[in-house]
Amino acid sequence: MALPKTRHSKARGRKRRTHYKSQNVSYMACPQCGDTKMPHHACPNCGYYRGRPVISAAE
Repeated sequence: MALPKTRHSKARGRKRRTHYKSQNVSYMACPQCGDTKMPHHACPNCGYYRGRPVISAAE
């Protein structure tokens, strides 16, 4: 396995890691109730997913 001859500074390693950023979370409007929800998830407000009730609505 290859080993570095000299140590890389902390700044050099941090410069390389500047591109490892988390993405923004996207939201969409629920077609059933109009509340915001994450795509491909059941709506936490009404409990519907793809036009069908899948979980009991939060009261």
